[in-house]
Amino acid sequence: MIDATILRRLGEVIAARRQGDPATSYVAGLFARGHDAVLKKVAEEAAETLLASKDGDKLHIVREAADLWFHCLILLAWHGLGPDDVLAELRRREGISGIDEKTSRG
Repeated sequence: MIDATILRRLGEVIAARRQGDPATSYVAGLFARGHDAVLKKVAEEAAETLLASKDGDKLHIVREAADLWFHCLILLAWHGLGPDDVLAELRRREGISGIDEKTSRG
């Protein structure tokens, strides 16, 4: 069973800070810069995760993956979604072959 408590708490923090003061909140500042800034940050964190993986430093990989997950939560919030939406999709896919699941999306 996935303990999603931390993901839910982060989702709640992001939602609360979304409308905060961009001068004092990183999340509010990113939202204030707009959708393209959020997309750019997710892409940047994904690239950094890949580079960390290439280097093979496990601690670096974990830290970059955490940054990527955090920014994916921001992207979800931008669209009015949260961690439970992704968790529901993962639950839906549980026990389904990856090949079958991909085929079902056409």
